[in-house]
Amino acid sequence: MSVGQELLDVPFPEMIASMGQGIADAQNQLDMNSVEVAKVLAETKIDVVPAITRTIDTDGEVTYSEADPIETSLLQAGLFPTFYQFSEAVIEVEMDIKTTTERETNIDVSAEAHAGFGLWGGSIQTDVSHNRKFGKEVHGTSKLKTTMVPVPEPPYLFPEVETVDQRQVEEEETE
Repeated sequence: MSVGQELLDVPFPEMIASMGQGIADAQNQLDMNSVEVAKVLAETKIDVVPAITRTIDTDGEVTYSEADPIETSLLQAGLFPTFYQFSEAVIEVEMDIKTTTERETNIDVSAEAHAGFGLWGGSIQTDVSHNRKFGKEVHGTSKLKTTMVPVPEPPYLFPEVETVDQRQVEEEETE
């Protein structure tokens, strides 16, 4: 098999499809986790003191008074889940292919002649040896890399908070 064929046999479409499906599955899990965190934040109630008044009297004495605590959820208190998305995905494949071919042939020929009175004889000895060596080494590495970044929560997941201070309304009405 040629080096070019080795490179063509790397399953890039399958690698890309698997990585894409893996990212989609991971993104779904991240989103569902953020939704679950939002539910927990909405269901977890705490007591919050909405206002503390600091009063400095004419003698310079400082006193503090606080409004009655109100029960609110962690979500209402301003804790929001973090949402993430994959911003980058990289597939990197490196391959080293080494092919070696070696061929060695040795031929030894020796001849002997014998002559005598009316007789002649001879022998030829042939020694042939072949040594073939084929080698192929393939080394490959691959790296899949993704980058996640936090993103703002969906705009309609959390309502806007409007503060209406009744104390100011009452003060304006009494004037």
